Amino acid sequence: MSDTVFTCVIAEDETLLREALVRQLRQAWPELQIVAECEDGASALEALAEHKPQVAFLDIRMPGLTGLEVAAAAVEETPHTQIVFVTAYDQYAIDAFERGAVDYLLKPITPARLATTVQRLQARTGNNDAAALAALLERLGARPAAAATTPPLTWITASAGRETRLILVDEVAYFRADNKYTTVVTADGEALLRTPIRELLAVLDPSTFKQIHRSTIVNLKAIAGIVRDDTGRGTVRLKTRPETLAVSAPFMTLFRHM
Repeated sequence: MSDTVFTCVIAEDETLLREALVRQLRQAWPELQIVAECEDGASALEALAEHKPQVAFLDIRMPGLTGLEVAAAAVEETPHTQIVFVTAYDQYAIDAFERGAVDYLLKPITPARLATTVQRLQARTGNNDAAALAALLERLGARPAAAATTPPLTWITASAGRETRLILVDEVAYFRADNKYTTVVTADGEALLRTPIRELLAVLDPSTFKQIHRSTIVNLKAIAGIVRDDTGRGTVRLKTRPETLAVSAPFMTLFRHM
């Protein structure tokens, strides 16, 4: 085994599964330093940009950003990071992983399979093939999206003072996290939705609504323009609102692929 100290980011939206993976990794690879445990793709993307770990375990299906989208950003932001996808059974993805430069773990994760993955990661120290990972992600991205089990949200009920408003989702310019609630912003004003932004991500149409910051989801149809500054961060101008929205640096990578 190499003397290299490995750091790791874990992204899994199901708490019990995330905690189980952490326990299994600590048994299979005691020297591994887990620097971030993330419950969604947005926090995983920020953790990758901050820590630039040697390894990332990414659940493929997460609210908002999927593990594939996070990995696509990691190719540019942290190309040395070795990616391990964690997935329920998906033969198409598994066939692609078998031919690619990344490893995968099937749920439920067995100790023997995790041990094999650990050995592969240790053997590839400093030899990550970012180009092969990028090609794999492009191949997976070409797959037609699976039909959603439920249609995306079309309208919401939100509070504006003492008034309860019925708002069409298409009329929303952006959503902003507000503690345990979410502020809904339209051309006409603001209202408060009693749903955390993380839960909202799971029911919005991902082709129309994109997360641009841990606390902000924007309607792509409401964007007038995006400007990048010298630090890598971005600013979104809106068509129907005077304020601008901050795009954190890791999320700008996602916009380059749109």
